[in-house]
Amino acid sequence: MRHGKNYLNTVKEIDLTQVYEPADAMKNVVASAKAKFDETIELHVRLGVDPRQADQQVRGTVVLPNGTGKSVKVLVIAKGDKAEIALKAGADIVGAEEIIAKIQNENFLDFDVCITSPDMMGQMGRVARILGPKGLMPSPKSGTVTMDIAKAVKETKAGKVEYRVDKTAIIHCPIGKKSFGEEKLLENFNALMEAIVKAKPAAAKGTYIRSVTAAATMGPGVKVNYRI
Repeated sequence: MRHGKNYLNTVKEIDLTQVYEPADAMKNVVASAKAKFDETIELHVRLGVDPRQADQQVRGTVVLPNGTGKSVKVLVIAKGDKAEIALKAGADIVGAEEIIAKIQNENFLDFDVCITSPDMMGQMGRVARILGPKGLMPSPKSGTVTMDIAKAVKETKAGKVEYRVDKTAIIHCPIGKKSFGEEKLLENFNALMEAIVKAKPAAAKGTYIRSVTAAATMGPGVKVNYRI
């Protein structure tokens, strides 16, 4: 794989074999983001769990104190009072059966997060095969199936992110943008890591946090020292 000039220059400036304390890691990640756009900073956390086992799944949500830097388009599927509450809370799209039909018949996916009330979940099964592979299917575990629609919308808009271990036992999650600067990124980093630690399954044995790496969109991975 060939790397660009910015990447190669960064590799000369940062020792990629070293494991940095979180504050220094955020400083180096910001310095490594040399693209002309505001690069996203992502965290990659390798866990000591077996994702094939149901009792070793790691999944949850956390509201990052400084948000993600991304404008999130929220769809709420609800009726009556709940639909009105969703609009007042700042939802971008609100509807019920007609939205479900649009997703089913027109493959409508012009949103980032889908929130619904429990009474609509029976009908949501019609679009599970469309939304599921895209990571858009509402779920009680992620807080997107809820009676408190207003809270869910506001938290999502404020920077709530979902973290979920993949089949290789790694969590990939954004913690902000380069423009945040190292202090705000560090605050978001700490919030996410604390949530992941709290979500440790009782069945997990041995070392839980195996490795932590932070990286900008176009930059190299910077190893982070994180102890629990």
